[in-house]
Formats: sequence, structure tokens, C-alpha cells
Amino acid sequence: MPHRHKNLHRLSPARLFKRRRAPPGTAPGTIVVSPDARPPILTVFAYNGERCVEVQPKSVAEIREHLDKYPVTWVNVDGLGDKQVIEDLGKLFRLHPLALEDVVNTHQRPKVDQYEGNLFIVMRMMQRNDVLAEEQVSIFVGKNFVLTFQENLPGDSFGPVRQRLRTGGPLTGKGADYLAYRLIDAILDSFFPLLEQYGELLETLEEAVLARADVDTLLRVHAIRHDLLALRRAIWPARDAINSLLRDPNALIQSETRLFLRDAYDHTIQLMDLLETFRELGSDLRDLHLTSTSNRLSEIMKVLTIISTIFIPLTFIAGVYGMNFDPDASPWNMPELRWDWGYPATLAVMFVIGVSLLFYFRRRGWLGR
Repeated sequence: MPHRHKNLHRLSPARLFKRRRAPPGTAPGTIVVSPDARPPILTVFAYNGERCVEVQPKSVAEIREHLDKYPVTWVNVDGLGDKQVIEDLGKLFRLHPLALEDVVNTHQRPKVDQYEGNLFIVMRMMQRNDVLAEEQVSIFVGKNFVLTFQENLPGDSFGPVRQRLRTGGPLTGKGADYLAYRLIDAILDSFFPLLEQYGELLETLEEAVLARADVDTLLRVHAIRHDLLALRRAIWPARDAINSLLRDPNALIQSETRLFLRDAYDHTIQLMDLLETFRELGSDLRDLHLTSTSNRLSEIMKVLTIISTIFIPLTFIAGVYGMNFDPDASPWNMPELRWDWGYPATLAVMFVIGVSLLFYFRRRGWLGR
């Protein structure tokens, strides 16, 4: 597979809304591709119980010979920048125009739609380098084919499936529905290491919040909670989509494959449990940050109050002896001003008062432990 350079984007509700390219009032089934989408790269895996071939056709017409020759053909389309290629694939596999419209409008939530002769499955694939990025993966399942469309992430989660096909593993002896299950399961499995990353980040942030609750730490907590919300939007409807594959009867899904889909459904339950745990931990970290900030402010106010309390009597003494009374006018006008030890005695009294207050505050536990 050639290396694919794709643009990462930060998830946001505004970004999700802007992904709809068709203007209001456009006829249903109209394909409107993004002007900055990459040209599609086609990859074909065609196999039977004994052999698997991997080719990169130059045109859609070259795919037909593999459909006629092999019982299962997987066509992967990497890039949605060519309207003609998408339309030609729709004609070749007899896909409904509404499904093709959902392929290029990459704001779809995970779902399963049944059409005549094929199933249309939408999943969300996510990766995290510096920021969380996602793409829509559209999967068409027919009697003898699987057609996948990928959007714009660098790489995907299908590497183990490709390797299994290249080595001629048990996958080559199964039908198209089992291949679709393996692709769905690969997408779900990619969420586990992603959630582990967020678990480690939350542990690091918990230590940072306890050590020093600054604004930067709070912003990091908010960023993680935002990413976890985006993950929830991808995993929660995927659980319902897989459940519909299990529940709704369809001739394209064999009973043996439904057993494997039940395992994929269990994976979504585990992912949701982990996700909800991490979301609660993120909320707890936010509350802990606010509490730590409030406690720090209280400690600062306590220290300032203690300092002010100590200086109140000292200020009173200094203020008394700062009054301009003349001891020659009356024997009651501060006679100690004529005492030789008056100044050192006053300083000594002020020192004793200050030390006594510090000792009292410490005994009460207001200063230190």
C-alpha cells in the first residue's frame, strides 16, 4: 500500500456541520464531492478458498473481471475526490443513490441501511497523534463483494485483515459477510488502544491537578473531556448498528457470521463501559481542579488574615505612641516617653505580642500542622 498523506482535523460540532457539501434544496441522491478531497486510490483483494490476489486497478472497469472470477471481492476506495469514480462504482455494484450521497457527506453517524441486493454500513474510525482525528468508513456488503470508502486519515485499522488475506488464512474460506464483520471488528478493536491512551493521560492529569491546579491543566482536562465526547458519538451508535445486524433478518448475513457479530457487539459494550468510566473521571478531575483552586485561595486568604491579625495590635501600639502628646503639659501625657528604656521596651512588647500570636495560631492548627 502506498503511503497516504492526509490532513488531520480537530473534532468540533461546527466542523461536523460544515461537512455537508450539498446546498439546501439539492435533489436526494446528488453526489457533491469536496474540492479538497484527495483523488481515490483503488485496491482490490479477490479470493477464493485457495488463492488471493491483490491489485490496484487504474479504472473501475478493471474490477469487473475479479467479480466474475472470484467468489469474494473486496474493493477499498481511499479518497473521495472523484465524482465519476464514485458513480461508476455505484453502477458496477448497483448501489442506491441515497447511499452514495451518504458516502460523500461524511457527517453520518454509524448506522446500517438495507437496500435491495446489499447492505450499507457506516462506521467512524479514529486516531490520535497530537489531536484526535476521525474519518467516516462506508461499507457496502453484497452477495460476493465488499466495497469500502475511506475519507482522509493517515492509515487505517484494516492492516491485520489485509495481512490475513495475503497469507491465505481462514478468512479466505469465508463469505463477503464474514469479511465485513472482520472489517467492523478491526475498527472496534482500534478503539481499545485509543482509550488506553486517554486513561494514561487522565492519570497524568490527576497527578498534575493534585500537584498544582493551574489554568493549563484545566484546559487539558477540558480537551480530554471534549475528545471523550467525540468518541462517545462514534461508539454509542455503532453499538446500535451492530445490534440491528444481529436483530434484523437479512439474507446477506449468514447465521454463522451472526455469532461473530455478537462478539463485536460485546466489544462495543466494553468500549462504552470504559468510555463512561473515563468521562466520569474527567468530570471528577474538573471538580477536583476547582476544589484545589478554591483550597489554594483559602490558604492564601488564611495566611493574609493571620498576617493582618498579627499586625493589628502592633499597629495599635505604634499608633498610640505616634500621637503628639506633650509630657511637659501634664504628668499623664505619656510619661514613659522620658524613660531611658521606653523605646526598647515598646519594641520588646510588640515582639512578644507577635510571637505569642504566631504560637497561638499554630497551636490552633491555623498555621502549619
